[in-house]
Amino acid sequence: MLKKTILIAGLAIGFAAPAFAASCPVDMQKIDDAITTAQLSDTDKAKVMTLRTTGEEQHNAGDHAASVKTLGEAKQMLGIDS
Repeated sequence: MLKKTILIAGLAIGFAAPAFAASCPVDMQKIDDAITTAQLSDTDKAKVMTLRTTGEEQHNAGDHAASVKTLGEAKQMLGIDS
């Protein structure tokens, strides 16, 4: 029973990973588009760009869950929904 549960959980994570991976480039593009007209201080703009760069690095390294979280922080600062 435990083996079956672990197998199912592993498969669920395996199938979810590509969904996270596919959203990263879309999120990066949303950030790139929004930063040009964002009404943020220079400090906040720099932080957004740092988060965006970090998110891209995480994505490229295969850590898509971390990338989604990091890019989400940048999107939140820019007021971007989903």
